[in-house]
Amino acid sequence: MPGTTDRSADVIVVGAGPAGSAAAWRLRQAGREVVVLEKADFPREKVCGDGLTPRGVKALQDLGIDTSPRAGWVRHKGLRVHGGGVVTEVDWPRLETWPDHSLVLRRSELDARLAAHAQTAGARVHTGVTVTEPLLDDAGRVAGVHAQAGPDREPQVWRAPLVVSAEGLSGRLAKAVGLVRREDRPLGVAVRRYVRSRRAADDYLDISFDLTATGPSRDSMPGYGWIFGMGDGTANVGYGLLDTRRGTGADHRAVLRTWLDTFPAEEGLGEEDAVTPLRGAGLPMALHRGPAYTRGLLLAGDAAGTVNPVNGEGISYALETGLMAGETAADALSRPEGPVRESVLRRYPERLRAAYGRHHRLGMGFLALLARPEVVRFTTAHGLTRPALVAAALRLMGNLTDGRDGDAVDRAVAVLTRLAPAV
Repeated sequence: MPGTTDRSADVIVVGAGPAGSAAAWRLRQAGREVVVLEKADFPREKVCGDGLTPRGVKALQDLGIDTSPRAGWVRHKGLRVHGGGVVTEVDWPRLETWPDHSLVLRRSELDARLAAHAQTAGARVHTGVTVTEPLLDDAGRVAGVHAQAGPDREPQVWRAPLVVSAEGLSGRLAKAVGLVRREDRPLGVAVRRYVRSRRAADDYLDISFDLTATGPSRDSMPGYGWIFGMGDGTANVGYGLLDTRRGTGADHRAVLRTWLDTFPAEEGLGEEDAVTPLRGAGLPMALHRGPAYTRGLLLAGDAAGTVNPVNGEGISYALETGLMAGETAADALSRPEGPVRESVLRRYPERLRAAYGRHHRLGMGFLALLARPEVVRFTTAHGLTRPALVAAALRLMGNLTDGRDGDAVDRAVAVLTRLAPAV
């Protein structure tokens, strides 16, 4: 094709979000030549709650990211949980495996930092490059990508033995090779805006299970609202509807307004306090697209549907699966081309399933309970008056345990997880 640019690397990573940057960084630690193709320019807008649980903090630490307050991170020591007129403050657990605090940083800043971290490690990061389709060899194996760069949409061809798709929900490359989203898995949605609020600086992150649908039914919705202080005079306020199959047709603006109207006006959470428009994004959950490896293509993060269906948490799992994808690709490329290399790659989907499948199955059951108004009313009215019970539930929801060798809560969670079939 006239004007086409041909470039190559050991691995092409498509998308410079948390999953893509983590994969690129891990590949560089293994000495692999990696190129990252990102369609946007940094900083970029990204719909997110901006909060990272202790699980996300651990993933950042595994990448060697400085998460100290002097680096601009805002720390919180726990959650303030609202429900049924009851408010309970619960500190993050003190565990061997996970940090005892959460972090907040605007997603636009987080993604830029992670991409820069991968670039510092030696990854070639190209922004303003839109990947349009996979490049297939004669055997139908992914051998690179076709892309368009810059405002003139310059056609490019990038070649590599392996490609990591960290494209997010769109999953263009996955769809092109026949990996479609499973309709039996939940798909959530998150909406958020920034407001000027006196909750901008707080030791706790606020979450609420008092969401109700608009309209005559006024039923509870399978999700929760949040107020996350950003430490800069603003707060990120929004909610996650964790299963759109059980909340179809909700007026997102009305749901958010109805919930925030339950707070006093002086909190600074109303429409008149907004500093950004209301924005929304999909939450692909429960390993909804797979297998996560096929024919030279690995999926990581939202492209594989790794959002936790219990709490809508996505950044932590994007980072973790990005690291896993990078590690798998590096391991595979150290083997001779052929069946031995392919066997390493084919173990990647099973690794994701072993890591998350049972917890996701528990999460899908949890969503079914959240869709029953009487269960939500009873649980919030009675459960939130028992802080120890709330703390245990939040550990289960956040997938934060030390396993069977931990305390009584950990052992109980281990039993529940072991009994649940993997998705």
